Amino acid sequence: MLVTGPSGAGRSTAIRALEDLGYEVIDNLPLSFLPRLAKGPPLERSLALGLDVRNRDFRAQALARTPDRIAQMFGEPAEILFLDCDDAVLIRRFSETRRPHPLSPDGAPATGIEIERGLLAPIRARADIVIDTSRLSPHELRAAVERWFAPPGGRPLSVSVESFSYKRGLPPGLDLVLDCRFLRNPHWDEALRPRDGRDPEVAAYVEADPRYAAFFSKLLDLVTMLLPAYREEGKAHLAIGLGCTGGQHRSVMVGERLAQALAEEGWRVSKRHRELEGRAEAAPAAWGK
Repeated sequence: MLVTGPSGAGRSTAIRALEDLGYEVIDNLPLSFLPRLAKGPPLERSLALGLDVRNRDFRAQALARTPDRIAQMFGEPAEILFLDCDDAVLIRRFSETRRPHPLSPDGAPATGIEIERGLLAPIRARADIVIDTSRLSPHELRAAVERWFAPPGGRPLSVSVESFSYKRGLPPGLDLVLDCRFLRNPHWDEALRPRDGRDPEVAAYVEADPRYAAFFSKLLDLVTMLLPAYREEGKAHLAIGLGCTGGQHRSVMVGERLAQALAEEGWRVSKRHRELEGRAEAAPAAWGK
């Protein structure tokens, strides 16, 4: 797998997602090293190579010929994953992170973006899969890569548990959504209001709701019943959303407990608390190059 695209479009995020899926990852391998790589021990896992204009012997035509060279060296065709993005979004990302564009270190990012698009045009034309990251967060890009490349039946179904605030709308890409707004709300306790659902006292407050135990038991029963069925259908990733009014207390607490319970049963689980992340980020999310 060759992973490339314009700087700032999310290549590093995609590479890390492939690594988590079991790929052997080599990022920014000089193209002149390919023959040496091919002469090494036989590959035991799928290989993902991250390539971009920072590569020390980068040349557009050499990059365009790389899939053919790989097919000759390894005896297998190489797929090309191209991460693309609107110019306006790329400019904004460079502005937010205050990083110079690698092809325009002393000038405007727009200049470097234009040059880079010309250099990458031949490889984009050959791409097997193009993912437009213009409207994707890093988390959503990872989910998209997992949906494309998780081997069917080859790995356990991965589960993501995400808390959110209904006031900000549902996160994209959720498969199941549960509403936690009927539970006792710690927001009305002045001592608990500034804390979040990971705090033991907040968790105890929510657990004291007489409806909590039955709700969580039925929720866990439902999810553990559905997960094997989704896996048998070939689904590689299931996203579960838990919402409450502010996305700070109840949904966070239930999300933490659900993720822990599923992990203890052997499921591959990740968790995300959207509103807590939003408050914690003093700087914009760091995008892959």
